[in-house]
Amino acid sequence: MSFAKEIDAPQTTPEDVIFPPGDLYSDEPPFETELHLRQIILLFECLEWLWRDRNDFYIASNLTIYYSWNKRKTEDFRGPDFFVVLDTERRTRKSWVVWEEEGKYPNVILEILSESTAKTDKDLKKKLYQNTFRTPDYFWFDPESQEFAGFHLVDGQYQPLEPNTQGHLWSQQLGLYLGIYEGLLRFFTSEGQLVLTPEEAAEFERQQKELAQERAARLAAKLRELNIDPETI
Repeated sequence: MSFAKEIDAPQTTPEDVIFPPGDLYSDEPPFETELHLRQIILLFECLEWLWRDRNDFYIASNLTIYYSWNKRKTEDFRGPDFFVVLDTERRTRKSWVVWEEEGKYPNVILEILSESTAKTDKDLKKKLYQNTFRTPDYFWFDPESQEFAGFHLVDGQYQPLEPNTQGHLWSQQLGLYLGIYEGLLRFFTSEGQLVLTPEEAAEFERQQKELAQERAARLAAKLRELNIDPETI
């Protein structure tokens, strides 16, 4: 992902500061592999489906976050693979411009590791999300090696999250677990139930309806064996 060199904020006068418009376009390259793309789409679809009745959040993937102290598009920007902002308006954006969003930074960030980005994700980005973004929950996941880790901000420092008995990590911000399921990272409820995609939810509902019909048919057959007309019950 692209980034600008992080330097101490220079001393400026009001005349020096450039105030670009809030509708800045994202400046992120495409995902490295199809597997990376599939992983992000999966997380995006699941969370949007789970929160389909809510309008107080924003989910984005591979979208530039502009956070320049001088409010400049040309300095201090970063593009997490996946992030969630809470207590904000649910609407489409071209990018996330902190100074146009009441100073809000992501509540949760997830980076998808690869050979070319792992070192940056584990070091430079982790420090940035901890010290500048102050993002409460930070996770990374490698769909190739299955490496998975998460951190929660405690007294200004990221502390590693301890997995539960299923190997899942709890996100306080989302109120959900994250864990590996069939080789990809998924969300789980506090009770450990898999958060479904819209397609999975529709298939589950279809299967439940078929089971209900089968049970009803078996019950009707049993009643007829007992010379009881099921239509009269």
